[in-house]
Amino acid sequence: MQLFDWIVLIVTLLFIVGYGSWKTKGSKNVEDFILGNNETPWYTVGLSVMATQASAITFLSTPGQAYHDGMGFVQFYFGLPIAMIVICLTFIPLYHKNKVFTAYEFLEKRFDLKTRSLAAILFLVQRGLGTGLTIYAPAIILSALLGWNLTFMNIMIGVLVIIYTFSGGTKAVNVTQKQQMFVIMSGMFITFFLILHYLPNDMTFNSALHIAGANDKMNIVDFSFDPEEKYTFWSGITGGFFLALAYFGTDQSQVGRYLSGKSVRESQMGLIMNGLLKVPMQFFILLTGVMVFVFFQFNPVPLNFNPNNKIVIEKSAFKEEYHGLEKKLSKLSEDKKVINLLYIDQLNQDYDNPILRKELVALSNKEKDLRDRAKEIISKADSNSETNDKDYVFFHFILHYLPKGLIGLLLAVILSAAMSSTASGLNALASTTAIDIYKRNLKTEKSEKHYLNATKFFTLFWGIVAILFACVGTLFENLIQLVNIIGSIFYGTVLGIFLVGFYLRRVKAKAMFISAIISQTTIFIIYYFMIYSQEKLGYLWLNFIGAMLTIILSLLIQFFFFRGEKDVDEVVLE
Repeated sequence: MQLFDWIVLIVTLLFIVGYGSWKTKGSKNVEDFILGNNETPWYTVGLSVMATQASAITFLSTPGQAYHDGMGFVQFYFGLPIAMIVICLTFIPLYHKNKVFTAYEFLEKRFDLKTRSLAAILFLVQRGLGTGLTIYAPAIILSALLGWNLTFMNIMIGVLVIIYTFSGGTKAVNVTQKQQMFVIMSGMFITFFLILHYLPNDMTFNSALHIAGANDKMNIVDFSFDPEEKYTFWSGITGGFFLALAYFGTDQSQVGRYLSGKSVRESQMGLIMNGLLKVPMQFFILLTGVMVFVFFQFNPVPLNFNPNNKIVIEKSAFKEEYHGLEKKLSKLSEDKKVINLLYIDQLNQDYDNPILRKELVALSNKEKDLRDRAKEIISKADSNSETNDKDYVFFHFILHYLPKGLIGLLLAVILSAAMSSTASGLNALASTTAIDIYKRNLKTEKSEKHYLNATKFFTLFWGIVAILFACVGTLFENLIQLVNIIGSIFYGTVLGIFLVGFYLRRVKAKAMFISAIISQTTIFIIYYFMIYSQEKLGYLWLNFIGAMLTIILSLLIQFFFFRGEKDVDEVVLE
């Protein structure tokens, strides 16, 4: 990194932290700190919702996902727009009418304290893990690629977020996320057009898409019914729908964003904005990853993108064997470049040569074999090494091919995304702990200032917990998948509780609580067998299974065991 990159990075981050702290300092009460005094306009709600989900993992991991596996991951988001409509029609009006601070407060009014506490605890567990991961993910990659100390990176990101989240609560999160989304999308658009600029002069965007298609990177929709396939149209519409419904409808990190809206209509418009823009945004990020793949058809590419693995190999007895593979890859890269240039020339003459397409596929398969052999060697050199290098692809391109200044901007993009999602997580964890656990279980009533200070304390507490988790975390699987796996394990049950609360008035508290316990236990068992058995199931289906199991069990238990049970309290359900 050059001095100018450092200046761009530091100025951008200090502006976001300083502006957020200055603009929102001095919350007078809990309502101001948690709900932002219900002053947030719809466009800020929409940007805040998008920024909360668009963590650093999105911008580090998603392009690498597309580089290796193509555009199919976009199917994961197909159910999201439908979920936004359901939440706007049902969830938001009920939350506002019942004047809740958190989503789980509604559950006590509808069922009882046990159900509210169970849902809150499930949220705290999964969001606590997820928030730590939003710090850890960019930290481990930045530390590996830049040589920065990992622990220092974790602490730096965590402390920056704690400063303005502790100071201004929800207002600070909403205000800073507008700047963060501007930085994020500006950086991504500039990078995308630079990639196109770096491609051979006689190469059009259409030709680039043809090369990507010849390598199976443009298979956007898969209508397969195979449950082992992680991403299909059907898993996106069903499992993705239930995951989005749970995340945006019951996760306090998102619910808190639109509960701060000026009105029901403003909150709804913010979510509709997210529903309209989220799929195109993810499509664009994946397409950026595909263009990185096309770029590396004409430029040198490492055998493994994770620089830590190179260090491991150089210190091992397998160094010469690995270098032999690198030489083969270098020769293969030259062959690919020649064939791709011939293919482009023919495309420019409106002829899609099937023989050249087959040759491209054959060369790609040879490259994949070399990479697989390299992973085996890395594992022999150090069995603890992470051979999956998807999360390092995009950043390798940033560091080695972008001009001065833009590297600093892209680093600011990644750290801004990490800060935005972490801030929302900390704000939601603090709100839920203070309102659903601490305040609800206090024997004596305290002043508003006491609860405000308690919420700030829990912001600091969860910030420290997230940093500690990030410092002791371990990297496995592709990060974008890991975040969604953690969510899928817990979200189904929580969503089932809310859906029963909204739509099935006959189901009462005891049946609901028992069914939720059984459902969550069943999901743990299913996931255990997914890991250790030969039979695989796409993790998105866990959301669908958890929600449906909770709903069906609650109806059965209510009908057979608690038919005479009455509501604990009145709750507005119209």
